[in-house]
Amino acid sequence: MSLVGEENHPELSELITRIRGARRGRLINIYRLLLHSPAIAEAWFGLNNAVRWQTELDGRLRELVIIRVAHLCHAPYILRQHVPKLAEAEGVSLAECEALANWRDSNLFSDRERAALAYVDVVTANIASDAAMAEAAALFDERQLVELTVLTGAYNMHARVLNALGLDFEKPDN
Repeated sequence: MSLVGEENHPELSELITRIRGARRGRLINIYRLLLHSPAIAEAWFGLNNAVRWQTELDGRLRELVIIRVAHLCHAPYILRQHVPKLAEAEGVSLAECEALANWRDSNLFSDRERAALAYVDVVTANIASDAAMAEAAALFDERQLVELTVLTGAYNMHARVLNALGLDFEKPDN
């Protein structure tokens, strides 16, 4: 699909300015694609900001979840956006990012992180299970469990939308 060229859409300038401000001046391709539907672009922006920056989940756990969902959903765009720069900024090493493809075989993750990753696997594959919910509920309070679930769901949505629409990576100068 084509990407919206902001110079051709002055009516979107207010929304683009808000997105650019939150993204340190960048208008990445996902937003350039979503701007075909401004209301969806705005809702996506709001949801993404909420699940990334307005939860009690620490940044490290958040990045582990996002990267795991990207592996499960075969979403190279998400992996490229988060690995290594965003992940490393939250304390996730490149080795840990790579281990997330098969995290059960790794000893790099804490018990709490492993419970979250098991929950992510189940929610992504099967929506939910009593056992995964019980394991996660033992280590996360109700608010955190809601946030973990919505973060997982949001990035499952991201992966499916990005993959279905065949979103291209940013050019190196972006």
